[in-house]
Amino acid sequence: MPRSDRVSAEIASFPKAGRPAVSPSPGIFAIAAPGHAGAGLDQNSLISVIILGIIEGLTEFLPVSSTGHLILAAELLGFKGPAESTFKIVVQLGAILAVLVVYAQRFIGVGLGALQAKPADLAFVRNLALAVLPAMVIGVFAYDAIKLMLENPTIVAVMLIVGGVAILIIERIAPPPVIHGIEELSWRNALLIGLFQCMAMIPGVSRSGATIMGSLMLGVERKTAAEFTFFLAAPTMVAATAYDLLQSWDQLNFDDFTGIAIGFTVAFLTALLVVKSLIAVVGRYGFAPFAWYRIALGSAALAFLYLA
Repeated sequence: MPRSDRVSAEIASFPKAGRPAVSPSPGIFAIAAPGHAGAGLDQNSLISVIILGIIEGLTEFLPVSSTGHLILAAELLGFKGPAESTFKIVVQLGAILAVLVVYAQRFIGVGLGALQAKPADLAFVRNLALAVLPAMVIGVFAYDAIKLMLENPTIVAVMLIVGGVAILIIERIAPPPVIHGIEELSWRNALLIGLFQCMAMIPGVSRSGATIMGSLMLGVERKTAAEFTFFLAAPTMVAATAYDLLQSWDQLNFDDFTGIAIGFTVAFLTALLVVKSLIAVVGRYGFAPFAWYRIALGSAALAFLYLA
């Protein structure tokens, strides 16, 4: 049986949100000794969690799909179980919180300015709220479908290739920039960027890639597009994490929570160390190198999935 078929068969057996609560399972954090939940993380599980946390921290701010990388890496590491998709969602928040630290002064300044009713800061807050709205609405209604896709590496491989081709095309046809600040966005453009972000609910698309490419097509200057993407990530992933934990709470055990906490922390620390340098790389080299990387990785992943 092809590897992709085995993956699809595994997906069908996973519990869905809304079903009656079930007893916590051994989970993904008992790889070396399944059935011993609560005994603590074994060495293989700990190494896997740390590797995935590092991958998340390194890829979150690049247009290469951090979720896609997590899914492919989890497939290689044998990282499977009811808590797998929850881990992949929550660990992203760890990396994104690094943005709050790096840009703390900007967030505080905007907050204070909004309280003082400064027009530019009020426009910033309005645009952020409007851009987050589509993900919150669509995320609730498409929750089950999103969770299923998070377990399917074939979807990731295909979307890495499609996204890479899309980036190469958009880099060529994007109009000259006319918007040079987040506060300059109209409410319509903010809402459209939020819709572009929702494309990343398909793993392999890349949340940062979708929002930045969408912004460029709307005439937003590159640096502003990247900054808005990073600011937008914080409320979006806080909401996604809270909703997923609420839905999955009854299916998680102590070891699951421990593993998620370790992955979250590793992702946060990794992102904190590299976020500014990664942003500088994007600014210097553009997005084409990442597009070719996506195409190469997606092609290699498809070959592995169907030939292994």
